[in-house]
Amino acid sequence: MLSYFIRRVVKNKHSFLSRPTIVIGVPSGITNVEVRAVRDAAKNSGAGEVFIVEEPMAAAIGVRLPVHEPVGNMIVDIGGGTTDIAVISLSGIVSAKNMRIAGDKLNQDIIQYAKDEFKLLLGEKTAEDVKMSIGSVIKNGEGLEAAIRGRDMITGLPREVIVTDSDIREAIIKSVKALISATKEVIEETPPELVSDIMHRGIVMTGGGALLKGLAQMFESEIKIPVYVAEDPLTAVVRGTGIILEDLDKMSEVLIQHDEDIPPK
Repeated sequence: MLSYFIRRVVKNKHSFLSRPTIVIGVPSGITNVEVRAVRDAAKNSGAGEVFIVEEPMAAAIGVRLPVHEPVGNMIVDIGGGTTDIAVISLSGIVSAKNMRIAGDKLNQDIIQYAKDEFKLLLGEKTAEDVKMSIGSVIKNGEGLEAAIRGRDMITGLPREVIVTDSDIREAIIKSVKALISATKEVIEETPPELVSDIMHRGIVMTGGGALLKGLAQMFESEIKIPVYVAEDPLTAVVRGTGIILEDLDKMSEVLIQHDEDIPPK
């Protein structure tokens, strides 16, 4: 996949000899071995210089948080495979937690719920669609419903059932509460002066999971700190990597540093 996109970029530049500079976002807290594996994969795919940034940092830059200033910025980036929760100050991550509870896990929760409650086997896309259409984590007065189609586990034949937002909420609430607990843990590990900043400035949510109805409100009621969903949360990380790429000299402090990252004098 990397090779394909790099070839597209090089082709568009009308130069088959150039090797583009790439900034790659990775989950927070990954090991040096994993960082090296990402770097090697990019270089073997045709990249020139490769710079690595942790995704919560890229998301914070993408939504224009003042990451270089001596203030506390807190971000909760709920992606597809992982959720990154981080407090950022002075171009560095002060405290962070990475969890394998994110959009894909919520889909699996819905699939498991359909098996247990309705004896119905759902596909990943069906679970994703129903999560996006009627999924919510707080009760509202509307009472939304949707039809889901899958294979009956007993007869093996196709079957359709009607589920409500209450069903989806019951399916995913355990995972959502685990995310809230992890956010509290990160706050507990954060120096008091930065916690004061976060209480004043609030927590910013990014990633596709931030679009789940009522999620920000539930976080706010549980943590007692204002929570805001970023504008266009789906593209926050990629926007951040773009900003870093445009000014690598200014942004060098936010990158995961390796000897080969430091430009020669």
